[in-house]
Amino acid sequence: MVNSIAAVERAWRAWAVEHGLDPDYVAPRIHGRRAVDSIAVLGPHLDQIAAFERLEHLEATDVKGVVPMPGIHEFLEKLEDVPWGIVTSGTRAIALPRLRAAGIAPPDVLVTAEQISHGKPHPEAFLAGASRLGLPPESILAFEDTLAGVMSAKASGMKVVGLTVEASAEADHTIDTFAGIELVRAKPGFMLGFN
Repeated sequence: MVNSIAAVERAWRAWAVEHGLDPDYVAPRIHGRRAVDSIAVLGPHLDQIAAFERLEHLEATDVKGVVPMPGIHEFLEKLEDVPWGIVTSGTRAIALPRLRAAGIAPPDVLVTAEQISHGKPHPEAFLAGASRLGLPPESILAFEDTLAGVMSAKASGMKVVGLTVEASAEADHTIDTFAGIELVRAKPGFMLGFN
């Protein structure tokens, strides 16, 4: 829904330099996972709480270049009567400013990193999202931009649409924009068509 890759990489690179780590090593290893999980692997010698709090601050306060994915606003308008939610590896403190920067109102169902015990690729986050929507996971279509996210959604029983080359490797379907997705209402639910 939101392209925040530039802000994510800036925050992690700054964090890596501050903590004496190689930003070129750190940057490609953090996408799609909770920050606490990445920090535990990349900086096991660090004070985990302080390192996380610093990173969360960097990510939550930098929304420069955070933009909506192409076509997402039009797609969300089509979901007026369709239950949907967001499952993110970011914390609420990071997710809300990024959604605001992209002009997206947070949905009623917003599963964030601090609400779960196991991050992606574990299915817990998507199972929590399905539970909060009151729907069986196999009736839900997830949109994901990382391989860890795709694996998480699929492990929960959902079908997955990949939004990036990385995600497309394991996704059931791939798109590069939300523009042109057709929503057709059918009893008892709806169907999506992809151009």
